[in-house]
Amino acid sequence: MPNALIVPFNKPYATGKELEYIQDAINLGHISGNGYYTKKCQNFFQERYSFKKCLLTTSCTDALEMAAILINTQPGDEIILPSFTFVSTANAFALRGAKLIFCDSRTDHPGIDEDKIEELITERTKAIVPVHYAGVACDMDKIMALAEKYNLFVVEDAAQAIDSYYKGKPLGGIGHLGCFSFHETKNISSGEGGMLVVNDDRFIERSEIIWEKGTNRQAFFRGEIDKYGWVDIGSSFLPSDIIAAFLWAQLEHIDEIQAKRLEIWNQYNETLKPIVDKVEIRLPFIPDYSTNNAHMYYIVAEGKEQRAEGEKLRAESKGQRAKNQEQRAKGRDKIIEELRNNGIQAVFHYQSLHKSKFYSSQSVGREYPQSDFYSQNLLRLPLYIGIDKNIAERISNILMENEL
Repeated sequence: MPNALIVPFNKPYATGKELEYIQDAINLGHISGNGYYTKKCQNFFQERYSFKKCLLTTSCTDALEMAAILINTQPGDEIILPSFTFVSTANAFALRGAKLIFCDSRTDHPGIDEDKIEELITERTKAIVPVHYAGVACDMDKIMALAEKYNLFVVEDAAQAIDSYYKGKPLGGIGHLGCFSFHETKNISSGEGGMLVVNDDRFIERSEIIWEKGTNRQAFFRGEIDKYGWVDIGSSFLPSDIIAAFLWAQLEHIDEIQAKRLEIWNQYNETLKPIVDKVEIRLPFIPDYSTNNAHMYYIVAEGKEQRAEGEKLRAESKGQRAKNQEQRAKGRDKIIEELRNNGIQAVFHYQSLHKSKFYSSQSVGREYPQSDFYSQNLLRLPLYIGIDKNIAERISNILMENEL
């Protein structure tokens, strides 16, 4: 019988000011959207990261949907995105009738393989949507160069990438648009929540209109027009100021939060590094051009013969690849089970979107061996402020004792 769970995968962090600011929002008499705390949060991001325009949303999903509207996504437009990502990345554009063109992951990291993007570009391509997986930057120079060459938009899915940088540039602030998440599993949280970042002047005015149900209400509040009306499509994307008040309590402590998470991440890395060969796992890879915001710590369960198997995967027959991946997945399942038996919750997540029930009818027969590889083998370890300080050592010992 498994032990009672004593180390959950995630536990939301509170700074201690959340309830005070929520009460203050109530006292101010404005708890609907775009109130005092909404403006404070948006100004924080614009000042700290030099983002041109920030709009809080109820989720990163909403921010992505706003981005899809802003770039005027039409039925038949093609959107290039990784197969190894959360469904929201794809849904935002599928809702506008776009054709999803999936790209495989890198061999050294679950992020999109930037060198495979160009071969997917056609005359119908509208945008590239890189996902900064685990807060680790995609190679944005390569992606922005392709966007310029083929006149494409770039929408950064930076859901996991708050306070992370590419060559000194904040993620979410490089593409034409950027989208963030403040879900309870993220470094900075408001329970649910998100933000659209507008980096292209062409989209600033319209973004406010879409954000406010397709009306020019914000221009009216600023005294720029004498009345407001319905001028475009849109929805109610803005969150309550109560959510923003909670978020503000987190943002005030962002440096402290990031430092504590990085300490836990480094502890994992230093503790697990010596046993990599013994237990046949791969640790996270951080390219030189990217910072690490300690959003997550993952391991990849793999046999020694698969440690550098990027080319090998491509050479395998389809049937043999499926068989080998099934065997490797059993290794990950054993790790999850044994950790659970010791009261530790570890999880896997994304299943390749190209294999989803929804997309199967649209499949064009391409194969994505690396995306499938991560879907079968990647495992996320618990990481949150206040976690058992000996967690890394405990996991290392469990892996070694059970020869996982």
